[in-house]
Amino acid sequence: MNTPSHAILNLALISQQSPIQASLPIAIGAILPDAPIFILYFWAKFVLRQPERQIWLETYEQPFWQNWVAMFHSLPLALIGVAIAYFLNWQSVEILFMSMVLHSLFDLPVHNHDAHRHFFPFSNYRFISPFSYWDTKHYGGVVSVIEKILVLGATIYLFPAITSWVGKGLMIGVNLFYWTIFLYFRVIKPQLYTKTG
Repeated sequence: MNTPSHAILNLALISQQSPIQASLPIAIGAILPDAPIFILYFWAKFVLRQPERQIWLETYEQPFWQNWVAMFHSLPLALIGVAIAYFLNWQSVEILFMSMVLHSLFDLPVHNHDAHRHFFPFSNYRFISPFSYWDTKHYGGVVSVIEKILVLGATIYLFPAITSWVGKGLMIGVNLFYWTIFLYFRVIKPQLYTKTG
């Protein structure tokens, strides 16, 4: 699932049980599992100047990066974080870890050959889903549309409760970006190709 989708869906689900002041820990927890991937990409693309293919087929697959990605997507580690924060009465930290758990649960059914090790460090097992959020060979087109619809619905639900114009602007921006890309690649570009081909 795309990282901005995690943030919006987690806000819609967790904020029902938490005060609206918990929005920042929810958003951080929703984005945090993907942080090692962003750091890897920035390092490989802008420091090492690697081409995209090398980044995803070689650098991303190195044990160092795979272990960091696994650690940040680990359900057991995030649940341990929830338990520790609960016992120490650190509500914001508990909510952050709950959001990380939800991120991983959303990822489980939509990762095929790029599945994470969600039970690291206790197991290296990867759940290989028949579905992918991006790979068209594994229903990526359908999953992508479902993701966009869920994000749009969550945005409509959340919009009245969000008091920050920055927050509202980010949600609108994510939806506009998603639907613009969708319309271009699924509607406009195929028609242009048909007319010129």
